[in-house]
Amino acid sequence: MLFTSPVFLFLFLPITLLIYYLVPQKLKNGILLILSLGFYTWGEKELVILIILSALVDYSCGILISKNYRKLGLYASILFNLSLLFYFKYSNFIYSNLSEVLQSININVENASYFSNVILPLGISFYTFQTMSYTIDVYRGNIKANTNFINFATYVTLFPQLIAGPIVRYSEIEKELKKRVTSWALFAEGIERFIIGLAKKMIIANNCAFLADAIFALPPSELSALMAWLGVLAYSFQIYFDFSGYSDMAIGLGKMFGFNFPENFNYPYMSKSIQEFWRRWHITLSSWFKDYLYISLGGNRRGNIRTYINLFIVFLLTGLWHGANWVFIAWGLLHGAFIIIERLGLKKMLQKSPNFIAHTYLLITVGISWVFFRSETLIDAFNYIKSMFNFKSKTNFEFLNFYITKEILFVLIIAILFSTPIHRISKNYIKSLESYSLKFKIFSTLKMCSLITLFLICYVYIASDSYNPFIYFRF
Repeated sequence: MLFTSPVFLFLFLPITLLIYYLVPQKLKNGILLILSLGFYTWGEKELVILIILSALVDYSCGILISKNYRKLGLYASILFNLSLLFYFKYSNFIYSNLSEVLQSININVENASYFSNVILPLGISFYTFQTMSYTIDVYRGNIKANTNFINFATYVTLFPQLIAGPIVRYSEIEKELKKRVTSWALFAEGIERFIIGLAKKMIIANNCAFLADAIFALPPSELSALMAWLGVLAYSFQIYFDFSGYSDMAIGLGKMFGFNFPENFNYPYMSKSIQEFWRRWHITLSSWFKDYLYISLGGNRRGNIRTYINLFIVFLLTGLWHGANWVFIAWGLLHGAFIIIERLGLKKMLQKSPNFIAHTYLLITVGISWVFFRSETLIDAFNYIKSMFNFKSKTNFEFLNFYITKEILFVLIIAILFSTPIHRISKNYIKSLESYSLKFKIFSTLKMCSLITLFLICYVYIASDSYNPFIYFRF
């Protein structure tokens, strides 16, 4: 069930909110658990068993750790979760690559074809990382094991962030699981955040996808440098507003139910280095890898060589986490390579350079990396990148005239503007005004009208059946 579907917006969400606010406090977690499982079952059917099993296993592992069976509980949790990921997410990838190698030396692999048709459950990369962070934190003594299974299962299955994050650690909502305060102010903030996320997805991301999909579908012989860079620009906006839009909707929904989920994006395209980019992009994932993998490997405490090896491992696995494909591995390693290069001295050079040079470096580097992320194969990616720098090629302006409509141009301008903190600045300005002042009343009225207008525009897009699935659903 998509957040952008009529069923969710006009049926599931209103009914869920109504039931949630009618039941007494002690039943709220149980109701959220049942409705969240229903939300997941809507699209995944019997695969809901996996998330229930995940909750049961990690709840039990937490209890084991608290009973002084520390290593048994930790290793059982990690083994279970990594086994889930390995089988459901990577068995197809391993089978296809291994079968090619074996067939090249005339070895029959028909008996192993079972592994070539494994279904990828939605959200498995997110909820396995969430539950692993719980058992690791219990093992480290950062939190106490939850002895209430309903509360813990509610944490694991919360439908707002179940499918595509943000990755919420148990410690971040531990108190809210036990007792949370809801208010009209928080609820209104949640609605505002949800509408902004919906607009990011429906108005910006989907229109950018229209242009990006058309350009990336062209054969290399028809792709000029200008068109190739336009495709990268469109896809860069598509993936940012698609994923940050989902995160905004998830955070907004959380607030409606009294939860405060962590932020997942902080205007990443404003960065001036790849290191800074990863402090602003998919924040909950990068902090997860830092706290639970990079530091566990030794971080930067064992000399430069070991630090670079640790960074290589982290970004190799970051790429693999995003998808079982060589293009994601290349994407992750490219980011890792540039972070290592920055640590070797490039970052100091960037800091001494004018801001526009550092910013241009970041945008070009990230733009090229998105080509790998968007492409189906490494060959496709390299051919596309080659076209980006083939400045002698001719541009098909008839193609561009067809796809770059006034609507697309307007959306691209809006995308550029809202890739900057312009919204945050305006929001903070309104907050700084006295609540009784005329300016505050005018700007508050304008904000309310803008939100209603955005929702109506989104409704038109939804009614025309023009929406498409979120990019990160396949991860």
